[in-house]
Amino acid sequence: MRRILNITAVVAFTCSACFAQNDKRTPESTEVWEPQPKIVTPGATPADPPSDAIVLFDGRDLSRWESVNGGPAKWTVKDGAITVAPGTGDIRTKESFGDIQLHIEWRAPAVTDPSVVSQGRGNSGVFLQERYEVQVLDNYQNKTYINGQAGSVYKQHIPLANACKKPGEWQTYDIIYTAPRFGADGRVVVPAYVTVIHNGVLLLNHVALLGATEYIGFPLYKEHGDAPLRLQDHGNLVSYRNIWVRKL
Repeated sequence: MRRILNITAVVAFTCSACFAQNDKRTPESTEVWEPQPKIVTPGATPADPPSDAIVLFDGRDLSRWESVNGGPAKWTVKDGAITVAPGTGDIRTKESFGDIQLHIEWRAPAVTDPSVVSQGRGNSGVFLQERYEVQVLDNYQNKTYINGQAGSVYKQHIPLANACKKPGEWQTYDIIYTAPRFGADGRVVVPAYVTVIHNGVLLLNHVALLGATEYIGFPLYKEHGDAPLRLQDHGNLVSYRNIWVRKL
């Protein structure tokens, strides 16, 4: 954010200086040449990590993850995916993050019991900075409370659409997250913001978060710094793959 503000200030100063010296206002008067943006090589497909991405799971091991209960992450690694091992607890990255672009793919298990509905189907979650949950849930022909369906900020923001594929199929979240800013007194000055794209469909468009995710009660902010990405063990066999982030 600071870099963006600095560049904006440079542009504003440069343009005003040019206009003061050049009443004719040629096309060159509003051209800004420095500093040049860094070069980032895109992946071969939109799902592939670009050159400056941090790959958090490449299909082989959980070396970048740990259990929130302490020790190594105990989820299952098989066929290029990690799958929740129910009862072992959430897992989180060893590295902490602030503002990020996140790509993550997930798969709800195929439904075999028709009596399992609502929050019981393919339930997990992606917790940004361990506090703010983007819900993972199988909502294919499966109704639930709409501020708790797939792509919601749980109990806070309702998705603009339901873009869920059938259970058993791989799905994609692309998330842009801006961390909250706190003042010297510990109070939030700028809230966190999140944009969520599910399977190419925009669900949340730069929405302001009200605070940390709560199952019961209302969200509140408590001062914090950079923190890990966390994946939830909700007791369902949800799988993840191709997880990468770019620090913003």
